[in-house]
Amino acid sequence: MEVNDMSDLHEEGKNAINAPMLPTGMDIHPEDTLLEENAERIMLDPTSRENLKFKDLLKVLIDWINSELEEDRIIVKDLEEDCYDGQVLQKLFEKLSGRKLNVAEVTQSEIGQKQKLQTVLEAVNETLRPHGWSIEWSVDSIHSKNLVAIVYLLVALAMHFQAPIRLPEHVSVQVVVVKKREGILQTALVTKELTSTTEMMLGRFERDAFDTLLDHAPDKLNVVKTSLITFVNKHLNKLNLEVTELESQFADGVYLILLMGLLENYFVPLYNFFLTPESFEQKVHNVAFAFELMQDGGLKKPKARPEDVVNLNLKSTLRVLYNLFTNYKNSE
Repeated sequence: MEVNDMSDLHEEGKNAINAPMLPTGMDIHPEDTLLEENAERIMLDPTSRENLKFKDLLKVLIDWINSELEEDRIIVKDLEEDCYDGQVLQKLFEKLSGRKLNVAEVTQSEIGQKQKLQTVLEAVNETLRPHGWSIEWSVDSIHSKNLVAIVYLLVALAMHFQAPIRLPEHVSVQVVVVKKREGILQTALVTKELTSTTEMMLGRFERDAFDTLLDHAPDKLNVVKTSLITFVNKHLNKLNLEVTELESQFADGVYLILLMGLLENYFVPLYNFFLTPESFEQKVHNVAFAFELMQDGGLKKPKARPEDVVNLNLKSTLRVLYNLFTNYKNSE
């Protein structure tokens, strides 16, 4: 038997020993057998790639990057192939942060790409770490096109810089972790949570009455909604307007602005807002303007972000309306 044949037989035997531990549909990669002792490699489980919420998350992130980098004429189609060399991540971070990073514009060599990634990720980590973000990415994981690490990074950037997008909530994927212990490859499936709720990701961990209400007393939620609908219609009816759905009818900001005018007894000039907003940005402008009117009226700045209301976040909309209710419930 030739030496090469012996080597092939050895590889077959090793793969046969390890194969029973592999998740279905996952193949041993040749580089796995070259792992150093106690080293590990992480890859996305193939079934997770087909997860609809995960696909939706990827699409939202790609559309967001392309919108942000439109002026740079950068078009991202595939996060793994387009983000690994640091070029897109550099441009994105510079646009979001307003900082110019001292890196080479185009780098073809692996060393050059990793140096660029090192500079970009150091700047990203310096920005995110003080705000409690867990750093789930590294130069090696991004450069090796680890999609989970890339998504973790992009989600953190989107939430930290309050991107005007709605990320799908509670997106989890399974990753295969391959480790080498005592010369033998061991594999395990691990669940990774890529997004939780918008509020948790924004770091708003303080609980309030609405958290308790939504979590523990959904039956009482309808009572609160009915009271709020009665309150807003009492005033909006003066303009022959009526609300039946709290979540959707305040999302473009128009009713909020008109309601503030009615409550404070003034006419809001139509040039101050979009009466028939069409784009996401126009709706955010309207809700933000309504928030300014509330603060002008002596109310505290709403906890919710304008984007939350535009994105039909019920809890955020309820908070805003309840704040108005407690301050103006006796107004005629």
